[in-house]
Amino acid sequence: MAIVPHTHWDREWYSPFQTFRLRLVDLLDGFLPRFEADASYSRFLLDGQMAVVDDYLAVRPEGEAVLKRLAGSGRLAMGPWYTLPDEFLVSGETLVRNLQMGMERATEFGGAMDVGYLPDMFGHVAQMPQLLRLAGMQHAVVWRGVPSAIDCTGFWWEAPDGSRVRAEYLRGGYSNGESIPDDAKALVGRIRGWEAEIAHALPPGGGILFMNGTDHQVPQPWLGRVVAEANGLQDDYRLVITSLAEYLVDAPIERLPTWAGELRSGARANVLMGVASNRVDVKQAAARAERAVERLAEPLCALFLPPTAWPEALLQTAWLQLVRNAAHDSVCACSVDEVCSAVVHRYAEARQIGEGLADRAGRALAASMAEPGVVVVNPSARGRGGVVQLDVPGEGPVAGAQVLGERGAVLADFSPPLDELTMLLSALRSQQIDDHTFINRVDLDEDDDGLRLTLHADARLRTPLVLDDVKAAVLERARAHPDAPVHVRILQPPSRTVLAHVDGVPGFGWTTWAPSPLPVPPAVANGATIGNGIVSVEVDPSDGTFALDGHRGLDRLVDGGDHGDTYNYSPPEADVEVDTPESVEVSVLEGGPVRARLAVVRRYRWPERITRGSRVGEQQVAVTTTLELRAGEDFVRVTAAFENRCRDHRLRAVFPLLSPASVSRAECAFAVVERGLTAEGGPNERGLPTFPSRRFVSAGGLTIVHEGLLEYELVDGGGALALTLLRATGMLSRVGLSYRPLPAGPPIRMEGPQMLGPVEVRYAVHAGGRDPYALADDVLLPLVVHDAPGGGGRPAAGTALAVDGAEVSAVRQTPGGLEVRVFNPSASGTTVSFAERRGWTVDLRGAPVEPFDGSFTLRPWGIATVRLTPTE
Repeated sequence: MAIVPHTHWDREWYSPFQTFRLRLVDLLDGFLPRFEADASYSRFLLDGQMAVVDDYLAVRPEGEAVLKRLAGSGRLAMGPWYTLPDEFLVSGETLVRNLQMGMERATEFGGAMDVGYLPDMFGHVAQMPQLLRLAGMQHAVVWRGVPSAIDCTGFWWEAPDGSRVRAEYLRGGYSNGESIPDDAKALVGRIRGWEAEIAHALPPGGGILFMNGTDHQVPQPWLGRVVAEANGLQDDYRLVITSLAEYLVDAPIERLPTWAGELRSGARANVLMGVASNRVDVKQAAARAERAVERLAEPLCALFLPPTAWPEALLQTAWLQLVRNAAHDSVCACSVDEVCSAVVHRYAEARQIGEGLADRAGRALAASMAEPGVVVVNPSARGRGGVVQLDVPGEGPVAGAQVLGERGAVLADFSPPLDELTMLLSALRSQQIDDHTFINRVDLDEDDDGLRLTLHADARLRTPLVLDDVKAAVLERARAHPDAPVHVRILQPPSRTVLAHVDGVPGFGWTTWAPSPLPVPPAVANGATIGNGIVSVEVDPSDGTFALDGHRGLDRLVDGGDHGDTYNYSPPEADVEVDTPESVEVSVLEGGPVRARLAVVRRYRWPERITRGSRVGEQQVAVTTTLELRAGEDFVRVTAAFENRCRDHRLRAVFPLLSPASVSRAECAFAVVERGLTAEGGPNERGLPTFPSRRFVSAGGLTIVHEGLLEYELVDGGGALALTLLRATGMLSRVGLSYRPLPAGPPIRMEGPQMLGPVEVRYAVHAGGRDPYALADDVLLPLVVHDAPGGGGRPAAGTALAVDGAEVSAVRQTPGGLEVRVFNPSASGTTVSFAERRGWTVDLRGAPVEPFDGSFTLRPWGIATVRLTPTE
């Protein structure tokens, strides 16, 4: 009988982080001295996440020595995670970095617990067994998501590539042994009761695991004594205070059932699937921040900055914010409003770092170009083209481009009075007029007509000026001639902001752009239609839906009631669905030829709120949908924007499929997961087939790519796909939902999840069978544009890294050289090629696995990390 004492520590949830940290500090201040002094209290699990350690040491740095002693002796188990993540709502790369950060930090305390501890995640991704094996682990511990088909507390869990771990199923959760009584007889009685409850589920030769802890539970100081007394009272059980790693060493492995793939069943424990659709602002912020760091900053800095300029500290800061937010109560947004605001802020900081570093790396590349001009950079591994926006000097039309706006030579020409002149010069102290206009030279002349002040501006700050000195000189001369006018002109080189199509930018490479005829058929808008020679879109003026290549009814908006909470959707007793607008207006925003856009304004009357189980009240809401086709693209981009004035509702966009579908295929961490039309539920949670997707989902001939709109469902018997755009609710947790009778957290009323105010969401629709990973890159990962001054040695086009045969998850510099992570999201093996470069595959701890020369074979659904040998 194994007793594992622990505390499950949510860093932030129904209270903000700092409030919980105060409790954490009090808990460890009281517990650590008792624990170190009481040898009978021989083991303690610090929740499997190193963030708890760092949160404590930030306040009690003097406690590090104690923690190292206890961890080094084997009494205190730490890691392997940095935070206990939600696995579905963050990227696969975020899961990897979370695990690596946790293991690396735990190394400083003697090493991480060698168990994939997954106690409270809201289900588990299919590739988790492979990730754990790549990190050197053979065991996982899980609770939520285990299906009814698994009738045993131990089972083999297989990833799509065949990797497997032995999974210990916490059938009673991570709290089955919480609050052990300070009475030996009572403890034995409780253990007998638990054994009777789970005896049928124990594997042959299996023991009983008692997890002595729960959310934020203070460790019980009498544990060692009461266990010794219980052992002295009887011979039926031998109670041992132990660790998970020690318990699992002897756990039976014969005749165990096997489960392959993700764990998302609510048969015995709620998976709380509604967290994928609450607080869409949090999910959008996550998508943008992860893209900025993973797909832009790291690869561009790794490939276009010298290794000595690798911005390690800044990237570590960004990743720390992403990984902190990956904690399940954080990214899942099933937390109080203060927590969600902090989560959004951390994502903003990570995104700002990512975007800033990507810009620096792009400018470094541009500075190295041999010839002046415009350089276009492709941050993805696959070669591709696309539409870019750039500023071109001069006036008038540009060959093959679409002019969006022009900047004339004279920005301003006026004669201000002295007080306005003083204010103007004070405002220009930073040399900046707006985001794209900077003062680089000042001329001051005087003649019979008065003073002439000419400010020469440009789109870039080129020459630092001391404008205080200029201001003093101007004002001195103006006051000396109070009757003479001051004539101010702000001049700039004329330029045009244009859209242009660029073809053939190499993967992880660059090319130059110059005006030339459009290389693909133009995009054209006319009335209620847009087309580009590849696809055509036509808006139905009766309901605002659109047809794609003749397939009608796409993007039907359906608004229904939601009397659930941040964890689960649940309809009200008397629901009213609204799917027909009162009016529709269609107008052309841009006619082409590079980009054509239509605005579709649909006006609805939606119920205002839910009162006593019914949707009541009324609000008029105008949803403006922008449909966009770009030259050369085979999908339509959609942006929906509206002012949300209603509470307690769910808005979905419904897309009739080209053919009925019994399964969907959605992106998940390092894989595409196939799901059916149903989901397994249980007595405490209805099984809703609303599933998460990372960036895309395909079914019935359609692929939907999105930015942070994680929840979808196949509806109408598989005839249509519904994408959740907004789910608004006012409760952290609610009691007595029709779809979940028991609460999932405290019943706290909140305003944030109602998402009142402006809402804007982005997605794209493709009809056909193109690679969804390529589609997702084309929709979400832009080509990057910079102005090259010339004078370097870089040719007009080239690539910094050629990778073929697999998807690329990461490119970064490490002390061991350039590291690339690839994965094979298919059921067929592949050859991964690095264009004659050599290197080693390594595991997630960085240990070498095997060398390769130019290429290696990657198994179906396999993940591999590569360290490339530096080139001469």
